[in-house]
Amino acid sequence: MPSDAPTGRTRALDRLMADLVQRVPHTRSAVLLSSDGLVKAAHGIDTDRADHLAAVACGLYWLGRGAGTRLCGGDTVRQVVVELDSTLLFVSTADPGACLAVLAGQAADPTALGYEMTTVATAVRPHLAAPPRPAAARPAAVRP
Repeated sequence: MPSDAPTGRTRALDRLMADLVQRVPHTRSAVLLSSDGLVKAAHGIDTDRADHLAAVACGLYWLGRGAGTRLCGGDTVRQVVVELDSTLLFVSTADPGACLAVLAGQAADPTALGYEMTTVATAVRPHLAAPPRPAAARPAAVRP
């Protein structure tokens, strides 16, 4: 049965999310998610809202990829920005298998936030890589 205790990797990712929120004024929350919408780390948001934000961000990411493929001849998504009445939602690629979603107030500096999101995306990559699998033992030779 898997443990709910945070691992070193999870704590490091949560710390990166917290640092991002603290570095950029008016930033409310940050969620690191897999490209299929599962939360990997979050800060400044409760679990249910983090799951909902991850689902929304995943959808926006894949809509961006689809639009790029169909309309622009490429599917690389750098950033999707949604401007709401009182909130900005930024979604960017963190790794080929992960995205970063950030909620910020209207007063947030989009340039500063974009820069910090790029910095965090670079910092999370080593934590997202799957550890190498141990070499399989060679089967003993069978003699006739």
